[in-house]
Amino acid sequence: VDEVKGDIVMQGRSYSGYLEVMKDRDNLYVINSLPFEKYIEGVVASEIGRGREREALKAQAVISRTYAMYYKNLNAGHSWHITSSVLHQSYMGENTDPVITDTVRETNGEILTYNGLPIKAFFHSACLGKTEYPEEVWEESYPYLQSVDCNSAHSPYKHWERSFSLQTVSSLLGTGDIKDIFIISHTSSGRAKTLLFITHNTVVDSYGVEVKAVDLRRMLGYRKLPSTEFSLERKGDRVIFSGSGYGHGVGLSQWGAIEMARQGKTYEEILVHYYPGTVLKNIREPVYQNLVLKMPLLNPLNP
Repeated sequence: VDEVKGDIVMQGRSYSGYLEVMKDRDNLYVINSLPFEKYIEGVVASEIGRGREREALKAQAVISRTYAMYYKNLNAGHSWHITSSVLHQSYMGENTDPVITDTVRETNGEILTYNGLPIKAFFHSACLGKTEYPEEVWEESYPYLQSVDCNSAHSPYKHWERSFSLQTVSSLLGTGDIKDIFIISHTSSGRAKTLLFITHNTVVDSYGVEVKAVDLRRMLGYRKLPSTEFSLERKGDRVIFSGSGYGHGVGLSQWGAIEMARQGKTYEEILVHYYPGTVLKNIREPVYQNLVLKMPLLNPLNP
């Protein structure tokens, strides 16, 4: 185990704070202890990026700080608080954009609360129509995560199409050779919920194999199948998914926030739209705290 303090370049990215290289049974990983607000700057840079409207950057700063505080409280006493992958929120090293530094400072210490506690501030890249209820994705509900209007019409994911061979799908699902695929139910926001796979092993009176759309997306790859907001069509030995949006659809849409900012909405208005019933609170504490981050060093997750 090696420990390094100060700025260091790792896998082509610059990191600050304490870094400790550790090993579990399968992989090497890095524990990075760094100032809380420096972490928030890095997350905003990684999650929403440069050149975005300031009010959208501020909204991202608040929800990323809130999300980090939620997990810092949840994992207090553990060796790390949160991961750097999209399983939590993306962190790809130190921020170098002065605009992001300024917008994070302008929201210094601000978090979203419900009943006085940090909320589980889920967010995603883009959606059209309505955001998703969390219980449709993870079977857990929160009063401040409702299905609200979402306009990400100017995102790169306004429309997408993905093609997979039936052999690839059947191999990943372990269902045997697939003859046909149908969407048999939708969520309340209109996304695909359950799919039915008819295989060559299906007998005449058998119903086939049901698979949740969120599980199918996980198995095919989150980037390969951008969202569950899709329709599908079988063409020969392939299945074509036609959809829109990117991500699970719960909470704030980053491209929706950008669109609201372009329309003149403030970050406070953006936040109250996506997280109804929450209260913006300034706790000031993160300035004086460190966050402990777990980052993959080899074989990083790539969902």
